[in-house]
Amino acid sequence: MIKPLLLIIIFYLSSNLFGQNIYNHVPSKVDTSKKYLFYLHGRIIEEYGVRPESKKYGIYEYEKILNSLAETGFEVISEPRPKNTDIFNYSQKVAAQIDSLLASGVPPGNITVIGASKGAGIAVLVSNTLKNDKIKYVIMAICNRHMAKFWKDNKIKLWGKVLYIYDINDEIAGSCKGYLDILRSDGLKEYKEIEVKLGLGHGILYSPFKEWVTPALEWANQ
Repeated sequence: MIKPLLLIIIFYLSSNLFGQNIYNHVPSKVDTSKKYLFYLHGRIIEEYGVRPESKKYGIYEYEKILNSLAETGFEVISEPRPKNTDIFNYSQKVAAQIDSLLASGVPPGNITVIGASKGAGIAVLVSNTLKNDKIKYVIMAICNRHMAKFWKDNKIKLWGKVLYIYDINDEIAGSCKGYLDILRSDGLKEYKEIEVKLGLGHGILYSPFKEWVTPALEWANQ
């Protein structure tokens, strides 16, 4: 059986392990006609590798999620983060990657960041760092009073076009509507919220359910 650490090492050694248009970093040759999508996974992959299993939610189907995002033609950029990744440092890394795409001539409207749980927390920080009102974000299952305090204390604001998705039975994160006064900036050009009714709680993040994948891709394609 391949251990989680070995799987992560294998992933890093391949620039596009899961498919032709799935990368763990910005491609060396940037096609400015393409649409780019960053996927930031949940914390469990940091802890247990690229196909971890939760007793409560089942297997985190990372590869299937990436393939479902890439099969409609997006250039998907994602990597398994190391254990205990600092969200501020990692958000700076992602922001720098996006800056490199912009510098290469990719229109900001052709860039989308999707974040799940901890990945959503990183996506919010990326938005705050870039302060670009044309980049699109899909943030999933992150809003609660503890995160609201963190955003308020650190003066974190949302920019761009933001879609928020959460499940009706999520015990960890719920609606963001009560926290928009904290998160809203002058650069938040569009905000939409979807409550998924699968009843799986945080488990909706573990597989490419059409209930979140379809609206996420529609948002990225608008």
